[in-house]
Amino acid sequence: MSNIRKAFENGKAFIPFITCGDPDLETTKAAVREMVKNGADLIELGIPFSDPTAEGPVIQEANVRALSGGVTTDKIFEMVRELRGSGKADGGVVTGDGEIGEPDGTEPVTVPMVFMTYANVVYSYGAERFLLACKDIGIDGIILPDLPFEEKEEFLPVCRKYGVDLISLVAPTSEDRIAMIAKEAEGFLYIVSSLGVTGVRSEITTDLGSIVKTVRENTDIPCAVGFGISTPEQARKMAAVSDGAIVGSAIVKLLAKYGKDAPAEIGRYVKSMKNGVREA
Repeated sequence: MSNIRKAFENGKAFIPFITCGDPDLETTKAAVREMVKNGADLIELGIPFSDPTAEGPVIQEANVRALSGGVTTDKIFEMVRELRGSGKADGGVVTGDGEIGEPDGTEPVTVPMVFMTYANVVYSYGAERFLLACKDIGIDGIILPDLPFEEKEEFLPVCRKYGVDLISLVAPTSEDRIAMIAKEAEGFLYIVSSLGVTGVRSEITTDLGSIVKTVRENTDIPCAVGFGISTPEQARKMAAVSDGAIVGSAIVKLLAKYGKDAPAEIGRYVKSMKNGVREA
């Protein structure tokens, strides 16, 4: 069974997204810990890319900040290794019962984590090398928003070789392709709530119920809704028709506003959003 399913075992899931390295990786790491502490069920880690075509201005700017700060894919891999409790920088120690602990009292992050990035990032790094690294550091899945469903065979065999779920997306424009995509879904199915790029929206008017109905008829893989969600009420509504809610831009806005002081603010925000999802 995919490790990602654990995120959906205890009711509706809340899935936050964060751009790695914005403003730096220490802040990213602290923010991930705050998100987990406050109820995040699965974490989406964005690997910055110079041309993030699916992103709106908020996440585009976060990509620029992270890349300008010198973040690299290898540095992100090392950060994840540290979060999982097997890195050096956190000073991980093995306790008497054999469990990995850390001197500051925090536990290794055990919730599922997935990368969200672009096909060229994986391709230029080398798909085999990239997915092997994902397996080694404990990444459970990968989302490539610019990878058409019809071209997923370019990455799917190597993803399966290393046990990393290649997560598919369906959008309002997918229409008669939804059933086909759902039948072959792995990990969880990412339902895009609205047309266009990522970003906060005051209202989501897509008929998500009919999309989810088609998904349910073709797979038992969980599905979660993302794009445009920013308030607990929106999260509750999206989780009510699916298995969870995904939020990115609202969190990245907190990073832009508070910088290195953002993790505590992100923790409070995630707690409020998780509470909204619980009410679904």
